[in-house]
Amino acid sequence: MRRLLVTATAAALVLPGAPPVFASGRPNVVRPDDRRLAYEGHWGRTPEAATTVNSGSRLRFRFTGGGVHALFDVASITVPAQIYVSVDGGPRQLYAVDRGNIGIGAPGRGPHTVEISVKDVFSRANRWTPPLETGVVFTGLRLDQGGRLLPEHRSPTRRLAFYGDSITQGVMALCEVNTSDCADGTAAYPTLVADRLGASLTQVGFGRQGVVQTGNGGVPAAKDAYGWNYADSRADSDRRADVIVVNQGTNDAASAADDFRSAYRSYLEELRSAAPHARILALRPFNGTHADDIAAVVDQLADSAVEFVDTTGWLSLEDGDFNGTVHPNTQGHRKVADRLAALILDKEH
Repeated sequence: MRRLLVTATAAALVLPGAPPVFASGRPNVVRPDDRRLAYEGHWGRTPEAATTVNSGSRLRFRFTGGGVHALFDVASITVPAQIYVSVDGGPRQLYAVDRGNIGIGAPGRGPHTVEISVKDVFSRANRWTPPLETGVVFTGLRLDQGGRLLPEHRSPTRRLAFYGDSITQGVMALCEVNTSDCADGTAAYPTLVADRLGASLTQVGFGRQGVVQTGNGGVPAAKDAYGWNYADSRADSDRRADVIVVNQGTNDAASAADDFRSAYRSYLEELRSAAPHARILALRPFNGTHADDIAAVVDQLADSAVEFVDTTGWLSLEDGDFNGTVHPNTQGHRKVADRLAALILDKEH
């Protein structure tokens, strides 16, 4: 299996076993609820911490100075999440969030732009009920002496939300083993579509989850998980979403057609209630599971803004689009992104 190297320049702020130091009451320290921090995806936010359990979630900020320290609470973490950090659009550096302080250097005094993107939150560790065993618990920033946080200027013209299972999460996108090293939410089709269209991104994928089937890591079935970042943490509403993409059903193969149809319809109705004006794309699972049932539910809803998307022929084992038999590899995810981006743009014009 190909291994990914984790590099870091970090100064220890939190000693092992010591209580976390939250970003408040210190010079040059920025709290995680500061409005100059731009979050994308599902983040449970309080004055003390911003927490995400979803691969593909992102954080952007701008600052002046020669460096900044991203602060984390890792007290309960047993399986560290992996993140990428990019400065000023440069190469991404890979880190395991296994420490309380990750130092981020920058050339010159700036201003600089930093993007932190969550590569993977391991699907088989508890990421639903606190205390979490995996996830990103961001507690703020500490700027180097003389540094200053600046407002974030990015203003996306589209808002996209993607809900699905391990495929949407990016599991096994890089190689054929179900580990964080092989998973990459930023290489999965939701991130690729959002970046191509210059859109804001909500990417929510939970391994093993379906509309009937519960997910790994203590995650409920899709309908019960919707509207939550994790247990007891309400998610931001999708009411402003322009497009919601649903890729569910692959893990519901054992469910009878009637049970699946009832659960799937209830799920789409919940999405519609939360996002009255969104266009909802209900994808045929790439392996075809419950394809006829999904098409039938969409037809029964008779909602012109809910569309069944027939993905037949989008991906092929023979063409090498998968790692294993279910999970698209990076080539497969690019093919899906090409189709979805074109579909979204086509209906807009």
